[in-house]
Amino acid sequence: MVKFGLQFKATLENVTNVRPLGDDFRWFLKLKCGNCGEIPDKWQYVTLEESVPLKGGRSSASMVQKCKLCARENSIDILGDTIKPYNVEDSESFKTMVQFECRGLEPIDFQPQAGFAAQGAESGTQFPEINLQEKDWTDYDEKVKESVGIYEVTHKFIKC
Repeated sequence: MVKFGLQFKATLENVTNVRPLGDDFRWFLKLKCGNCGEIPDKWQYVTLEESVPLKGGRSSASMVQKCKLCARENSIDILGDTIKPYNVEDSESFKTMVQFECRGLEPIDFQPQAGFAAQGAESGTQFPEINLQEKDWTDYDEKVKESVGIYEVTHKFIKC
C-alpha cells in the first residue's frame, strides 16, 4: 500500500482556512490501475463517510473497485486525520491537504468541486458553500467591506 498526498495551491484574497466541509465531502479523482495502467474516462469520488470492507474482512476502504481491463480489485482510503486547511500563509505555495492510502491504484488527477468552506481572514465571516470547479471563486465580505476570493487553484500528487 502506498500513500499519496494531494497538494493544493491557490492565491487567497482576504480569506483563510479553505477546507473541505463535512465527512460527506466528495474528493473527485481520476485513478489509474497500478497493474495494467487503465485510466477510466469518468471522474470517481471518495468520501470519508463511505466505508467498504476489503476481501478477507481485515479492514475497509473508502472505495473498492474492480479494474475493467484486468479485473484486479483495488482500493483507496482517505486518511481523515491528514485533512488540513489551506491558510492565508500558504497562499501561492503547495500544501498537502489530504492523504490517500492506495492499494493497486494511483490518483493522477483531482477536480475540485462544491463543498469547500473558508472564512474571512480578518473578519472571521464564514463562507460555507464554495465551488472551485472553475478554479476561481469570488464573494464579498460585508463585515470588512472587501472582496474575497480564491484564485488560480491547482494541485499535484506526491508520494508520502
